[in-house]
Amino acid sequence: MQTQDRVKVKQVTEAIAASQKHLLSIQQPDGYWWAELESNVTITAEAVLLHKIWGTDKTRPLHKVETYLRSQQREHGGWELFYGDGGELSTTVEAYMALRLLGVPATDPALIKAKSLILQKGGISKTRIFTKLHLALIGCYNWRGLPSLPPWVMLLPDNFPFNIYELSSWARSSTVPLLIVFDRKPVFEIDNPINLDELYAEGVNNVKWELPKNGDWSDIFNILDDGFKLAESFNFVPFRNEGIKAAEKWILERQEATGDWGGIIPAMLNSLLALKCLDYDANDPIIYRGLKAVDNFAIETENNYCVQPCVSPVWDTAWAIRALIDSGFPAYHPAIVKAGEWLIDKQILNYGDWNVKNKQGKPGAWAFEFDNRFYPDVDDSAVVVMALHQTKLPNEALKKQAMNRALNWIASMQCKPGGWAAFDIDNDQEWLNSVPYGDLKAMIDPNTADVTARVIEMLGACNLSIQPDKLEKSLDYLINEQENEGCWFGRWGVNYIYGTSGVLSALALINPQKYRPNIEQGAAWLVKVQNSDGGWGETCFSYNDPSLKGKGDSTASQTAWALIGLIAAGEATGKMPFDSIEKGVNYLLETQQADGTWDESYFTGTGFPCHFYLKYHLYQQYFPLMALGRYHRIKK
Repeated sequence: MQTQDRVKVKQVTEAIAASQKHLLSIQQPDGYWWAELESNVTITAEAVLLHKIWGTDKTRPLHKVETYLRSQQREHGGWELFYGDGGELSTTVEAYMALRLLGVPATDPALIKAKSLILQKGGISKTRIFTKLHLALIGCYNWRGLPSLPPWVMLLPDNFPFNIYELSSWARSSTVPLLIVFDRKPVFEIDNPINLDELYAEGVNNVKWELPKNGDWSDIFNILDDGFKLAESFNFVPFRNEGIKAAEKWILERQEATGDWGGIIPAMLNSLLALKCLDYDANDPIIYRGLKAVDNFAIETENNYCVQPCVSPVWDTAWAIRALIDSGFPAYHPAIVKAGEWLIDKQILNYGDWNVKNKQGKPGAWAFEFDNRFYPDVDDSAVVVMALHQTKLPNEALKKQAMNRALNWIASMQCKPGGWAAFDIDNDQEWLNSVPYGDLKAMIDPNTADVTARVIEMLGACNLSIQPDKLEKSLDYLINEQENEGCWFGRWGVNYIYGTSGVLSALALINPQKYRPNIEQGAAWLVKVQNSDGGWGETCFSYNDPSLKGKGDSTASQTAWALIGLIAAGEATGKMPFDSIEKGVNYLLETQQADGTWDESYFTGTGFPCHFYLKYHLYQQYFPLMALGRYHRIKK
């Protein structure tokens, strides 16, 4: 081995050791890993509104929210969907609303600056439906400008062409409660009420309280909405009370013992709003637990208080295990054993909403969060299976049975086109994204390349099998999803770098000779989009503008994904792009901090493309460790 190579191997070995040390230092006593899941400030703003409506604001440290919101305002005056986006209208309006609710006057310099950006972008009338909803709850927007949601939707049978189970799990768990809220159209009395008249660009007296039109076939929904509103005005909504009761029952049945609903803040906030509309008391155990669950998503420091949209302990733990073992950690190390046993304890053995459309499957999956028995997901389950496969646990027989149960569940969740979605099977009625209520374009959960790749990688990495025709169909689906440039779309991570890395990792393990051209095209695209500093990065704007595929400032997590994909491709084809890989490794070595960590400001996780993004604070730790570990393996 040349001296230069020996130096590089030594540097990589030291970087790996430092990263491993850091990961071990933050492992929780029960064995899991869990770090902040950061989103935009609307989640915190809506939590402030919720507590104001329930009158529980005095029992929470909401005064610290003001400090948090001020710290997140950018020089342009607005608040952002993701780091560096230039300021987003709805996000800025909700932050402004929260500060006003917290007693900040409209004359405050920060709000004057925010007001300027808001008016420049069209004001409240141009905000998203959910922003208008939250404003309507306190009289700052008129309910006439919001779509109607007839509660009789709850009564549509499972075999009807449309029913609530045709909505994605996150849309369903958030929308069912809103059937009650939109029916009641409440304007809640709060202490120190506010108005936001100053944020209407056209002047509050000139607002047309109507749904926006698209000028295409989807405007038919506006005509239907007019009909729904006419029926409401005459109190002639069929099966109204029955629908409300069905929605209430559905909500109560899906509350976890811990108070959570759906494992996500929107479902939790909306459920609590619905029950408020039904005159539940703040001291009712159901409400008390629900509010406590919201508290459990909060992060409080000496000066700040914010609320996460979700928590990710299962996801973080599985990836941390994989990164540690991939980087040379013993599979039987006590930390690994404790984490593996914690994961097995988190396996969900109950039937959930997925069972409505999947009558064949049996429970055995994992969810993202601590508690979410109704909504396990394919992506988490596949990663957990791979993590468990790498461990050596005291009870190997239990581990194998847990893995087999998960495999059978995942196999039963395959969609008709051949791929896998996150939470449901064949949840793909695209027209739902065109209804006025669905302006986030996230009403469905169709199969995607990244989730499908994860399943195929699991099969190859763990030497597991499903029916040959099912596997062949899934591979055909993946190949058909490859873009002209050679890359793949990333639904749950930003964006094409994430998708391409995942698919290359999958194809490299399943018949790489057959798919060699596809693998080489994907690897070539990754090499092509590498930045001059040796790293990789991709902006969230690539979801809005395909010309930005693979373009953006380098980040540790996206560089790691690219390296993982290139190494997998090189091992599969025998054509290792060492020059590109070495530059990427150098980027990680040069950006690692003294304590073994990496830092990045950019959001590299995706909630809803174009509308909601996430920063997983552990992505910049375990993915670089995994990449360096795999590099070290090929350099031995």
